[in-house]
Amino acid sequence: MNAEIIKKLSVITDEEKAILSGEEHINRELYYSSEKTKGNKDEVDSSRVLQDGKLIDMRPHVRFIHFPLHTHNYVEFIYMCQGETTHIIDGQRITLKQGDILFMNQHAGQEILPAGENDIAVNFMILPQFFDKAFSMLENEVNPLRDFLISCLTKKDIGGNFLYFSVSSIPQIQNIIENLIWNMLTESDKNDYRMINQVTMGLLFINLLEHSDTLKTSRHSYDQEIVFGLLRYIDNDYQSATLSSFSKKVKEDEYVLSRMLKKNTGQTFKELLQAKRLSKACELLKNTDISVADISVLVGYDNTSFFHRLFRRTYNVSPREYRLSQG
Repeated sequence: MNAEIIKKLSVITDEEKAILSGEEHINRELYYSSEKTKGNKDEVDSSRVLQDGKLIDMRPHVRFIHFPLHTHNYVEFIYMCQGETTHIIDGQRITLKQGDILFMNQHAGQEILPAGENDIAVNFMILPQFFDKAFSMLENEVNPLRDFLISCLTKKDIGGNFLYFSVSSIPQIQNIIENLIWNMLTESDKNDYRMINQVTMGLLFINLLEHSDTLKTSRHSYDQEIVFGLLRYIDNDYQSATLSSFSKKVKEDEYVLSRMLKKNTGQTFKELLQAKRLSKACELLKNTDISVADISVLVGYDNTSFFHRLFRRTYNVSPREYRLSQG
Protein backbone atom coordinates (compact mmCIF):
# COMPACT_ATOMS: atom_id res chain seq x y z
CA MET A 1 0.00 0.00 0.00
CA ASN A 2 1.22 3.46 -0.94
CA ALA A 3 2.95 5.11 2.05
CA GLU A 4 1.12 8.42 1.50
CA ILE A 5 -2.24 6.64 1.64
CA ILE A 6 -1.28 4.87 4.87
CA LYS A 7 -0.16 8.21 6.32
CA LYS A 8 -3.51 9.84 5.49
CA LEU A 9 -5.56 6.93 6.83
CA SER A 10 -3.49 6.63 10.02
CA VAL A 11 -4.40 10.10 11.32
CA ILE A 12 -6.17 9.88 14.68
CA THR A 13 -9.72 11.17 14.08
CA ASP A 14 -11.75 13.27 16.52
CA GLU A 15 -13.86 10.20 17.21
CA GLU A 16 -10.76 8.18 18.07
CA LYS A 17 -9.34 11.01 20.21
CA ALA A 18 -12.49 10.87 22.33
CA ILE A 19 -12.07 7.10 22.70
CA LEU A 20 -8.42 7.46 23.72
CA SER A 21 -9.51 10.10 26.23
CA GLY A 22 -11.77 7.63 27.98
CA GLU A 23 -14.97 7.33 25.93
CA GLU A 24 -16.06 3.70 26.40
CA HIS A 25 -18.74 3.48 23.71
CA ILE A 26 -19.06 4.46 20.08
CA ASN A 27 -20.72 7.78 19.32
CA ARG A 28 -24.12 6.58 18.14
CA GLU A 29 -24.95 9.94 16.60
CA LEU A 30 -22.31 9.28 13.94
CA TYR A 31 -23.91 6.03 12.82
CA TYR A 32 -27.55 5.62 13.85
CA SER A 33 -30.65 7.59 12.94
CA SER A 34 -32.15 9.61 15.76
CA GLU A 35 -35.60 8.80 14.40
CA LYS A 36 -36.46 5.52 16.10
CA THR A 37 -39.48 5.08 13.88
CA LYS A 38 -37.13 4.73 10.91
CA GLY A 39 -36.29 1.17 11.78
CA ASN A 40 -33.94 -0.98 13.81
CA LYS A 41 -32.15 1.10 16.43
CA ASP A 42 -29.02 -1.01 15.84
CA GLU A 43 -29.02 -0.46 12.07
CA VAL A 44 -26.30 1.88 10.83
CA ASP A 45 -28.10 4.39 8.63
CA SER A 46 -26.84 5.38 5.18
CA SER A 47 -27.95 8.98 5.79
CA ARG A 48 -25.32 9.18 8.55
CA VAL A 49 -22.38 7.72 6.66
CA LEU A 50 -23.14 8.71 3.05
CA GLN A 51 -23.15 12.47 2.61
CA ASP A 52 -24.67 14.77 -0.03
CA GLY A 53 -26.60 12.12 -1.96
CA LYS A 54 -23.54 10.01 -2.71
CA LEU A 55 -23.98 6.42 -3.88
CA ILE A 56 -20.59 5.46 -2.43
CA ASP A 57 -18.40 6.88 0.29
CA MET A 58 -15.34 5.80 2.26
CA ARG A 59 -14.06 6.30 5.80
CA PRO A 60 -11.21 4.82 7.83
CA HIS A 61 -12.32 2.10 10.21
CA VAL A 62 -12.60 3.42 13.78
CA ARG A 63 -9.93 1.88 16.02
CA PHE A 64 -9.41 1.36 19.77
CA ILE A 65 -13.01 0.35 20.58
CA HIS A 66 -15.46 -2.52 20.35
CA PHE A 67 -18.19 -1.84 17.77
CA PRO A 68 -21.29 -3.71 19.02
CA LEU A 69 -23.54 -5.94 16.95
CA HIS A 70 -25.29 -4.00 14.19
CA THR A 71 -26.64 -4.21 10.65
CA HIS A 72 -26.52 -1.70 7.78
CA ASN A 73 -29.15 -0.45 5.35
CA TYR A 74 -26.52 -0.37 2.60
CA VAL A 75 -23.82 -2.66 1.21
CA GLU A 76 -20.45 -2.36 2.92
CA PHE A 77 -17.06 -3.60 1.99
CA ILE A 78 -13.94 -3.43 4.10
CA TYR A 79 -10.40 -3.44 2.76
CA MET A 80 -7.51 -4.19 5.13
CA CYS A 81 -4.69 -1.82 4.23
CA GLN A 82 -2.33 -2.80 7.03
CA GLY A 83 -2.40 -5.05 10.08
CA GLU A 84 -5.59 -6.98 10.87
CA THR A 85 -9.09 -6.63 12.29
CA THR A 86 -11.45 -9.22 13.73
CA HIS A 87 -15.12 -9.28 12.77
CA ILE A 88 -17.95 -11.49 13.98
CA ILE A 89 -20.50 -11.75 11.17
CA ASP A 90 -23.69 -13.73 11.68
CA GLY A 91 -21.88 -15.50 14.51
CA GLN A 92 -18.78 -16.40 12.48
CA ARG A 93 -15.41 -14.98 13.51
CA ILE A 94 -13.31 -13.64 10.63
CA THR A 95 -9.86 -12.07 10.90
CA LEU A 96 -9.04 -9.81 7.97
CA LYS A 97 -5.35 -9.71 7.08
CA GLN A 98 -3.58 -7.10 4.99
CA GLY A 99 -4.93 -7.10 1.44
CA ASP A 100 -8.17 -8.96 2.26
CA ILE A 101 -11.63 -7.78 1.17
CA LEU A 102 -14.89 -8.37 3.02
CA PHE A 103 -18.28 -7.63 1.43
CA MET A 104 -21.48 -7.58 3.50
CA ASN A 105 -25.02 -7.13 2.26
CA GLN A 106 -27.72 -5.20 4.11
CA HIS A 107 -28.75 -8.23 6.16
CA ALA A 108 -25.40 -9.15 7.75
CA GLY A 109 -25.13 -8.84 11.52
CA GLN A 110 -21.65 -7.49 12.27
CA GLU A 111 -19.63 -6.99 15.44
CA ILE A 112 -16.04 -5.65 15.36
CA LEU A 113 -13.38 -6.17 18.01
CA PRO A 114 -11.03 -3.28 18.94
CA ALA A 115 -8.20 -2.57 16.48
CA GLY A 116 -4.78 -1.16 17.31
CA GLU A 117 -3.20 2.04 16.03
CA ASN A 118 -1.35 0.25 13.22
CA ASP A 119 -4.40 -1.75 12.10
CA ILE A 120 -5.56 0.37 9.17
CA ALA A 121 -8.75 -0.54 7.32
CA VAL A 122 -11.18 1.41 5.16
CA ASN A 123 -14.94 0.98 5.03
CA PHE A 124 -16.71 1.58 1.73
CA MET A 125 -20.42 2.33 2.16
CA ILE A 126 -22.39 1.66 -1.02
CA LEU A 127 -26.05 2.02 -1.92
CA PRO A 128 -27.30 -0.95 -4.01
CA GLN A 129 -28.06 1.20 -7.07
CA PHE A 130 -24.36 1.99 -7.36
CA PHE A 131 -23.79 -1.56 -8.60
CA ASP A 132 -26.16 -1.04 -11.52
CA LYS A 133 -23.86 1.66 -12.83
CA ALA A 134 -20.64 -0.16 -11.97
CA PHE A 135 -21.72 -3.32 -13.78
CA SER A 136 -23.16 -1.52 -16.79
CA MET A 137 -19.59 -1.23 -18.09
CA LEU A 138 -19.23 -5.00 -18.28
CA GLU A 139 -19.63 -6.91 -21.51
CA ASN A 140 -23.02 -8.35 -22.34
CA GLU A 141 -21.71 -11.90 -22.29
CA VAL A 142 -23.88 -14.22 -20.22
CA ASN A 143 -22.10 -14.66 -16.90
CA PRO A 144 -24.13 -16.50 -14.24
CA LEU A 145 -21.18 -16.25 -11.85
CA ARG A 146 -21.34 -12.45 -12.06
CA ASP A 147 -25.11 -12.46 -11.62
CA PHE A 148 -24.88 -14.76 -8.62
CA LEU A 149 -22.22 -12.56 -7.05
CA ILE A 150 -24.46 -9.51 -7.44
CA SER A 151 -27.40 -11.36 -5.91
CA CYS A 152 -25.25 -12.27 -2.92
CA LEU A 153 -24.68 -8.56 -2.35
CA THR A 154 -28.37 -7.72 -2.36
CA LYS A 155 -30.49 -10.70 -1.28
CA LYS A 156 -30.87 -12.23 2.15
CA ASP A 157 -31.83 -15.78 1.27
CA ILE A 158 -29.11 -16.54 -1.28
CA GLY A 159 -27.13 -18.61 1.25
CA GLY A 160 -24.99 -16.13 3.17
CA ASN A 161 -24.77 -12.44 3.93
CA PHE A 162 -21.07 -11.91 3.31
CA LEU A 163 -18.30 -12.67 0.84
CA TYR A 164 -14.65 -12.74 1.86
CA PHE A 165 -11.88 -12.56 -0.74
CA SER A 166 -8.32 -13.44 0.25
CA VAL A 167 -6.55 -11.55 -2.56
CA SER A 168 -3.42 -10.14 -0.95
CA SER A 169 -1.23 -12.03 -3.44
CA ILE A 170 -2.99 -10.63 -6.53
CA PRO A 171 -1.30 -7.33 -7.50
CA GLN A 172 -3.95 -6.30 -10.05
CA ILE A 173 -6.66 -6.26 -7.38
CA GLN A 174 -4.42 -4.54 -4.84
CA ASN A 175 -3.61 -1.82 -7.40
CA ILE A 176 -7.28 -1.28 -8.28
CA ILE A 177 -8.29 -0.84 -4.65
CA GLU A 178 -5.37 1.47 -4.01
CA ASN A 179 -6.54 3.58 -6.96
CA LEU A 180 -10.11 3.59 -5.61
CA ILE A 181 -8.92 4.72 -2.17
CA TRP A 182 -6.73 7.42 -3.69
CA ASN A 183 -9.59 8.64 -5.91
CA MET A 184 -11.86 9.00 -2.91
CA LEU A 185 -9.26 10.65 -0.73
CA THR A 186 -8.71 13.32 -3.40
CA GLU A 187 -12.24 13.57 -4.80
CA SER A 188 -12.43 17.32 -4.20
CA ASP A 189 -9.80 17.70 -6.91
CA LYS A 190 -11.88 15.95 -9.56
CA ASN A 191 -15.17 17.01 -11.12
CA ASP A 192 -15.71 13.54 -12.56
CA TYR A 193 -14.78 11.50 -9.48
CA ARG A 194 -18.14 9.68 -9.43
CA MET A 195 -17.60 8.23 -12.90
CA ILE A 196 -14.00 7.34 -12.01
CA ASN A 197 -15.19 5.50 -8.91
CA GLN A 198 -17.87 3.63 -10.85
CA VAL A 199 -15.41 2.48 -13.50
CA THR A 200 -12.83 1.53 -10.86
CA MET A 201 -15.44 -0.51 -8.98
CA GLY A 202 -16.37 -2.23 -12.23
CA LEU A 203 -12.72 -3.13 -12.81
CA LEU A 204 -12.51 -4.49 -9.27
CA PHE A 205 -15.43 -6.83 -9.86
CA ILE A 206 -14.09 -7.98 -13.23
CA ASN A 207 -10.86 -8.97 -11.51
CA LEU A 208 -12.60 -10.58 -8.53
CA LEU A 209 -14.58 -12.72 -10.97
CA GLU A 210 -11.33 -13.74 -12.64
CA HIS A 211 -10.05 -14.81 -9.21
CA SER A 212 -13.27 -16.16 -7.74
CA ASP A 213 -11.29 -19.16 -6.46
CA THR A 214 -10.06 -16.81 -3.69
CA LEU A 215 -13.62 -16.44 -2.39
CA LYS A 216 -14.50 -17.69 1.06
CA THR A 217 -18.12 -17.87 2.15
CA SER A 218 -19.97 -18.39 5.39
CA ARG A 219 -19.38 -21.78 6.96
CA HIS A 220 -23.17 -21.94 7.24
CA SER A 221 -23.71 -21.54 3.47
CA TYR A 222 -22.66 -24.84 1.94
CA ASP A 223 -25.08 -24.28 -0.95
CA GLN A 224 -23.49 -20.92 -1.75
CA GLU A 225 -20.00 -22.41 -1.81
CA ILE A 226 -21.06 -25.29 -4.04
CA VAL A 227 -22.97 -23.03 -6.45
CA PHE A 228 -19.99 -20.68 -6.75
CA GLY A 229 -17.79 -23.66 -7.54
CA LEU A 230 -20.23 -25.01 -10.10
CA LEU A 231 -20.60 -21.65 -11.84
CA ARG A 232 -16.81 -21.24 -11.94
CA TYR A 233 -16.60 -24.70 -13.46
CA ILE A 234 -19.09 -23.77 -16.22
CA ASP A 235 -17.32 -20.46 -16.83
CA ASN A 236 -13.88 -22.05 -17.20
CA ASP A 237 -14.62 -25.49 -18.69
CA TYR A 238 -17.73 -24.86 -20.77
CA GLN A 239 -16.35 -26.82 -23.75
CA SER A 240 -16.39 -30.14 -21.90
CA ALA A 241 -18.28 -29.47 -18.66
CA THR A 242 -20.72 -32.10 -17.40
CA LEU A 243 -22.69 -32.26 -14.20
CA SER A 244 -21.48 -35.79 -13.56
CA SER A 245 -17.83 -34.69 -13.71
CA PHE A 246 -18.42 -31.90 -11.20
CA SER A 247 -20.43 -34.30 -9.05
CA LYS A 248 -17.46 -36.65 -8.81
CA LYS A 249 -15.09 -33.76 -8.13
CA VAL A 250 -17.03 -32.45 -5.11
CA LYS A 251 -18.40 -35.88 -4.06
CA GLU A 252 -21.99 -34.71 -4.13
CA ASP A 253 -25.03 -36.34 -5.73
CA GLU A 254 -26.05 -34.95 -9.14
CA TYR A 255 -29.67 -34.58 -8.05
CA VAL A 256 -28.63 -32.54 -5.01
CA LEU A 257 -26.42 -30.33 -7.19
CA SER A 258 -29.27 -29.77 -9.65
CA ARG A 259 -31.60 -28.69 -6.86
CA MET A 260 -28.99 -26.31 -5.41
CA LEU A 261 -28.35 -24.73 -8.79
CA LYS A 262 -32.03 -24.32 -9.64
CA LYS A 263 -32.82 -22.86 -6.22
CA ASN A 264 -29.99 -20.32 -6.27
CA THR A 265 -29.92 -19.30 -9.95
CA GLY A 266 -33.36 -20.23 -11.26
CA GLN A 267 -31.76 -22.26 -14.06
CA THR A 268 -30.64 -25.83 -14.66
CA PHE A 269 -27.08 -26.95 -15.36
CA LYS A 270 -28.02 -27.61 -19.00
CA GLU A 271 -29.52 -24.13 -19.41
CA LEU A 272 -26.52 -22.39 -17.84
CA LEU A 273 -24.02 -24.41 -19.88
CA GLN A 274 -25.93 -23.78 -23.09
CA ALA A 275 -26.15 -20.04 -22.40
CA LYS A 276 -22.40 -19.87 -21.75
CA ARG A 277 -21.54 -21.81 -24.91
CA LEU A 278 -23.81 -19.73 -27.13
CA SER A 279 -22.58 -16.50 -25.60
CA LYS A 280 -19.01 -17.56 -26.34
CA ALA A 281 -20.04 -18.48 -29.88
CA CYS A 282 -21.48 -14.98 -30.37
CA GLU A 283 -18.22 -13.49 -29.17
CA LEU A 284 -16.24 -15.58 -31.66
CA LEU A 285 -18.63 -14.82 -34.52
CA LYS A 286 -18.37 -11.13 -33.83
CA ASN A 287 -14.62 -10.83 -33.25
CA THR A 288 -12.99 -13.53 -35.39
CA ASP A 289 -13.10 -15.03 -38.89
CA ILE A 290 -13.19 -18.61 -37.58
CA SER A 291 -15.64 -20.75 -39.55
CA VAL A 292 -19.02 -21.53 -38.03
CA ALA A 293 -18.19 -25.25 -38.04
CA ASP A 294 -14.99 -24.66 -36.09
CA ILE A 295 -16.75 -22.34 -33.65
CA SER A 296 -19.32 -25.03 -33.02
CA VAL A 297 -16.55 -27.42 -31.96
CA LEU A 298 -14.66 -24.76 -29.99
CA VAL A 299 -17.66 -24.04 -27.76
CA GLY A 300 -18.40 -27.71 -27.16
CA TYR A 301 -20.77 -28.88 -29.91
CA ASP A 302 -19.33 -31.55 -32.19
CA ASN A 303 -22.64 -31.77 -34.07
CA THR A 304 -22.67 -28.63 -36.22
CA SER A 305 -26.26 -29.15 -37.35
CA PHE A 306 -27.41 -29.25 -33.73
CA PHE A 307 -25.41 -26.08 -33.01
CA HIS A 308 -27.13 -24.31 -35.95
CA ARG A 309 -30.61 -25.33 -34.73
CA LEU A 310 -29.84 -24.32 -31.15
CA PHE A 311 -28.39 -20.97 -32.20
CA ARG A 312 -31.38 -20.12 -34.42
CA ARG A 313 -33.86 -21.19 -31.73
CA THR A 314 -32.13 -18.91 -29.22
CA TYR A 315 -31.37 -15.82 -31.33
CA ASN A 316 -33.88 -16.19 -34.23
CA VAL A 317 -31.03 -15.95 -36.76
CA SER A 318 -28.43 -18.37 -38.07
CA PRO A 319 -24.79 -18.05 -36.93
CA ARG A 320 -23.87 -16.64 -40.33
CA GLU A 321 -26.69 -14.07 -40.22
CA TYR A 322 -25.60 -13.08 -36.72
CA ARG A 323 -22.01 -12.54 -37.92
CA LEU A 324 -23.16 -10.39 -40.85
CA SER A 325 -25.38 -8.30 -38.55
CA GLN A 326 -22.36 -7.50 -36.37
CA GLY A 327 -20.23 -6.34 -39.26
